[in-house]
Amino acid sequence: MAGLDPTSGTTLATVDIVLVDDHAIVRQGVRSILEREPDFRIVAEAATAAEAMVVVARARPAVVVLDLKLSTASDAEGLDLCRQLADEHPEVGVLVLTTFLDDALVLQAVRAGARGYVVKDVDTSALVRAIRDVNRGESAFDAHSAAAMVRGLNAPSPEQKHELTEREREVLVLLAHGLSNKDIGGRLFISETTAKFHVGNILRKLGVSRRAEAVYAASKLGVI
Repeated sequence: MAGLDPTSGTTLATVDIVLVDDHAIVRQGVRSILEREPDFRIVAEAATAAEAMVVVARARPAVVVLDLKLSTASDAEGLDLCRQLADEHPEVGVLVLTTFLDDALVLQAVRAGARGYVVKDVDTSALVRAIRDVNRGESAFDAHSAAAMVRGLNAPSPEQKHELTEREREVLVLLAHGLSNKDIGGRLFISETTAKFHVGNILRKLGVSRRAEAVYAASKLGVI
């Protein structure tokens, strides 16, 4: 079965697609968008990982459009499913379509076997293009997820990430006591600007955005 390109009149090979998302209304919305394409055919839907494995084995789609969060129980369920699909159905291209955009998460999805990653606020043409790219065996990322992947690749390893210098440890102890950058500088005989620089490095290495989170993360890691 094939579709006809209305612009060129040429015949397009049909792309069979399975939608995996735990929200029926989201699946309906994506289906209504994709079915406007003459060569796209939604052959099955699934709300859970177990359902997805069954319908993929039965329908043998070219592409699975997958949300990473399939329940409130685990954020990793979609990643686990992606990995299982890649292992058991390597011929199927998995395209992640999700609301979550995190540098590490994009990398984890790719390492789990996803060929593409787009966020749900992407425009229709970008989603369609991503599916076509994945169907051809190519990688597909929107601008935001591509940038996130680059940042993730350039991020320090977990060992490097938590490796604080002696000075940073001193600053962190003072942070834990609630001192401001100015007060930290006074205690350590450094400028307020230098203290602010050290605090910024600490936040980055611990993967947090607030001072209180840095103290908590450091205590969990045994740094203080």
